[in-house]
Amino acid sequence: MQGDTKPTVCVIGLGYIGLPTAAIIARANCRVTGIDVSDHVVDTINRGEIHIEEVDLDGLVRGVVQRGLLRASTQIVPADVFVIAVPTPFAKDGQHTPDVSYVMAAATEVAGVLKKGDCVILESTSPVGTTEAMRDLIAGLRPDLKLPGKTTDTPDVAISYCPERVLPGRILEELTHNDRSIGGITPRCARKALAFYKLFVRGTCVTTDARSAEMTKLVENSFRDVNIAFANELSMIADTMGLDVWEVIRLANRHPRVNILQPGPGVGGHCIAVDPWFIVHGAPEQSRIIRAAREINDAKMHHVLARATALIEANPGVPVACMGLAFKANIDDFRESPARYVAASLAREFGERVNVVEPYATALPKEFDGTGAELVDLDTALETCGVLIVLVDHDVFRVVPLEERASAVVYDTRGIWPDSSMEPSKPGLRLAS
Repeated sequence: MQGDTKPTVCVIGLGYIGLPTAAIIARANCRVTGIDVSDHVVDTINRGEIHIEEVDLDGLVRGVVQRGLLRASTQIVPADVFVIAVPTPFAKDGQHTPDVSYVMAAATEVAGVLKKGDCVILESTSPVGTTEAMRDLIAGLRPDLKLPGKTTDTPDVAISYCPERVLPGRILEELTHNDRSIGGITPRCARKALAFYKLFVRGTCVTTDARSAEMTKLVENSFRDVNIAFANELSMIADTMGLDVWEVIRLANRHPRVNILQPGPGVGGHCIAVDPWFIVHGAPEQSRIIRAAREINDAKMHHVLARATALIEANPGVPVACMGLAFKANIDDFRESPARYVAASLAREFGERVNVVEPYATALPKEFDGTGAELVDLDTALETCGVLIVLVDHDVFRVVPLEERASAVVYDTRGIWPDSSMEPSKPGLRLAS
């Protein structure tokens, strides 16, 4: 990356973060190769098309592919900069053990093509110490290269950690304009990564060490999880006391220093619902509030399921509409979604009585197979279903007028229809979250 020469870049992982990142880098006139294990993903991108839903991403990918700046492959290729953006789930072992196997598999592939002067950047949200573990893996595979922190000489390659901070639906804008924390194994590594990110990031790039950058990402999402947990716990308390939680929050937020978030059916997505467990796993005795928040948000999901089940049982034979599967509004991302969990659980219990409305899906996920539940459009649900369970606050749901839902029993977990009646004796019964 000397002078005005743009580096060649290899982005490993072409999912919700990797593909937009690859496209943004290519837009900066860097030649980018995106790597993914899926032939379908690779073929789709090489046609100039996309396999995920994200605002303006289709046009950007089409443009950079047509200009020859972005291509996809299933095979790693040599490059000047390697950006690793693969999943980091946790194990379903009851201990929420972080699974960094995808990161290590990607690092193994990168090690095979590394050369002196290259820069390796991990973007995947990871437990503290993962970047150093990745460095150690590469050092073992490439003893011919001097690795940062493992040599007293000038290292041959630079290794850093730089997490994204993006909101689905705004990823392209936020990848460009949000500030970035760049954590290097050494200060020299951080400076090299900084030079790369300044090619396409307009936000402020702050350098630090790799472990601090890793923890910063986890802390950001844990902070959000804790605040959502307060709102969700409040909603369950209000339910027990027969209060309208939306009214309580609205009035409490009139205090100049109070800003309570809105409750929902739980917390989903691959960030907030996952990342706090990485802190808990790393310091289980000290992370009591973070653990409690995760448990509260998971409990809210089961609370919603129990209330929805009771409502359906109280209306025997009445068709039900579960409205939404995504983990948040106006996206097609269903990962770790509490709405998906609730809807699938109801489908298994009540079968063909259950209809699912999800404008960002073309088919129901596999856990609905054999349940008898159907994916229907919004108009069909409003015309045929006497029980409406709002699980996601998609804009298209928000604008449904009262007259189109007045005869239905409504369980609104998102508070999008405050004009529905709260009185059980009236049509249009509304249950709060």
